[in-house]
Amino acid sequence: MAYTYDDQNIFAKILRGEIPNATVLETEHTLAFRDIQPQAPVHVLVIPKGPYVCYDHFALEASDAEIVDFNRAVGDVVKAEGLQEGGYRIISNAGEAGVQEVPHLHVHVLGGRGLGRMLQRAG
Repeated sequence: MAYTYDDQNIFAKILRGEIPNATVLETEHTLAFRDIQPQAPVHVLVIPKGPYVCYDHFALEASDAEIVDFNRAVGDVVKAEGLQEGGYRIISNAGEAGVQEVPHLHVHVLGGRGLGRMLQRAG
């Protein structure tokens, strides 16, 4: 599949400094910042700085350095936010069926309270 990256999406604008954010962590290849509509006491978005639409796009086309940096950044956010002890959830939506709202890879790191079951079994 060929991926088409929209460089006018909100995360691209954040990466260019056109829209402010509450940065939690920034590395060479990754930016993590607080969600503006948090769904839990801790709700941090982690995004690669490269133009990747979704997780499979990133996993298949990113450099080894980008992949390692991104995954380490997720771990660093979990540690910095104190989520190791109580637990957390990581969510990444992809495409229309996955209800992806912004066409730039991002993972939601959520925690700070019980989060309930993620999905219910189909009928």
